[in-house]
Amino acid sequence: MTNHLMNLRHVPEDEADEIRELFEAHNVPYYETPPSRWGISMGGFWVHDNEEAQRARELLENYQRERLQHQREAYERDLVEGRTGGFWYRLRHKPVTTVAACIAIVVILALTVAPFVAL
Repeated sequence: MTNHLMNLRHVPEDEADEIRELFEAHNVPYYETPPSRWGISMGGFWVHDNEEAQRARELLENYQRERLQHQREAYERDLVEGRTGGFWYRLRHKPVTTVAACIAIVVILALTVAPFVAL
């Protein structure tokens, strides 16, 4: 029986590389299928053995918990150091792009709602 361990759609390449290294370091006999360009197949990491699948899932859970913690710390560090932020940060650093995106949102919203609103 084949066991799907993880979907690879929208997974950053550095994360996929780290998972490959994790499986190889722990001698998990996995195989990989890439996601399709058209979004039809999800791709992923797979194993054949049920016991190996359980062990691999535990490794993945620990890895993902640690990665989440590291990513949160990096984001908070970037916030403190002023390298990232929300809407106002983006407006200050990329005003043309931000205003253009806001205008596009308003136009799309207006076109979507216009048929239902009597002018």
